[in-house]
Amino acid sequence: MADGVKREVRVSVDSHKAKWQFKRSDEDRWDYHSPPATEDWDALEEILVRRGLRGRQLNLLEKVRKIRAGSGL
Repeated sequence: MADGVKREVRVSVDSHKAKWQFKRSDEDRWDYHSPPATEDWDALEEILVRRGLRGRQLNLLEKVRKIRAGSGL
């Protein structure tokens, strides 16, 4: 992060939405309400591409891109 604090990100994707969760290393609780930044979407797509575009991973990447387009990012 820009302020130097590490942040853990979890995301689960179903057919119509992505549920993002964020936790800064200097906080005790997870944040379930903040929207993902453009960089978060970029990182998710990059991870899916690195895993390989076969079978379910290809379908998941397509879902992520569709959800992202719908969110305007």
